[in-house]
Amino acid sequence: MSQVQAQALLEHQTSTPHPEHDGPRATAPVRGARLPCSVDSRPPGQHAFGGVPGPGDPGATSLREVLGGAAPRTAPAVSGRRILVVGADAGDGLAHQLRRHGHTCTRAPHGGAALQAYGSADLVLLDLELPDLDGLEVCRAIRSVSRVPLIIVTSRESEIDCVLGLQAGADDYVTRPFGMRELMARIEAVMRRAQWQSAAAAGPAQEIRHGRLRIDVGSREVTVDGVPVALTRKEFDLLRLLAQHPDAVVPRRQLLQQVWGDSWSRRTVDTHVSSVRGKLGHPGWIVTVRGVGFRLGTV
Repeated sequence: MSQVQAQALLEHQTSTPHPEHDGPRATAPVRGARLPCSVDSRPPGQHAFGGVPGPGDPGATSLREVLGGAAPRTAPAVSGRRILVVGADAGDGLAHQLRRHGHTCTRAPHGGAALQAYGSADLVLLDLELPDLDGLEVCRAIRSVSRVPLIIVTSRESEIDCVLGLQAGADDYVTRPFGMRELMARIEAVMRRAQWQSAAAAGPAQEIRHGRLRIDVGSREVTVDGVPVALTRKEFDLLRLLAQHPDAVVPRRQLLQQVWGDSWSRRTVDTHVSSVRGKLGHPGWIVTVRGVGFRLGTV
C-alpha cells in the first residue's frame, strides 16, 4: 500500500461515526475550559426556570397568538360629550378644561336649572352644595326619570356622604381637590358602562309588556289583547317612553325634549296623549299627574 493510500484510509476511519453513536464522536473538554454561554440543554419551548417562555425564549407564545388575533390596545379617550356642570361655583376653570378635551359644556348654577337642562346632556357633573336645592335631591329627581350618566363632584369627603350620593343614583363620586386626568378617566369609565348597558338593553329583548299592552320596539308595533293599534311615529315614541318607566311619572318637559326635541309647545303633548288614549281604547292607559307629567296606567 502506498503512502498516499494509507493516508486516505486513515482520514476515512477518523471521520466515520462509530456504529454505537448517532453523530461524530464527542471530544473530551479540556480541563479548566469554560463552556460557551450559548449552550442551552432546555427542550424547545421550555423556560429556563420551568415557567412560561419569555419573549426571547425559543418557542415562546406571544399574546397575539394566545388571543387568536391582534394584541389588545388601550381604547382612545372618547371626546365630544355634552357635559352639564351643575353648581354655584361651577366656574369657567372646569368648563375650560373639559372643552380642551373636546367636550361641550353647559353650566347650571343651581338645582332648578339642572332639572331643566339634564335632558340634553350626555353626562352630568353635579355639586352637592347648591343654593336652592339639596344636591342629593336633585340627583334622586334626575335618576327617577333618566339614565343619564351622573358624577357627583363635591368637597364633602366623608364616607357617609359618598354612600348617600351613590345610593341617590350617582354613577361615581369625586371629592375636591382632584386632578383633571383623574376626572377625565372617571368620566370615560362611566361613559363606557353606560354604553355597555345601552347595548345590552338594545339586545334581543326589544319587547315591552304591560298588562294587556305589548310594544315591539324593533318593529314599532303595538297591540292590545293581540289586536294591532296603528300609531304615528311620535305617538309610538311617546308611548314607548312612558312604558320604559312604568313605575315613574315622566315630566312633560322630558317628553318634549326626548320625543319632539324641545321644539314644540305644551299643547303638543296633551294632543298626542289624547290621541294615544283613544287609539288604545281606554283613557286609563295614560294617567295625568297634574302639574308634573304623565305615567303609564293599567287597564
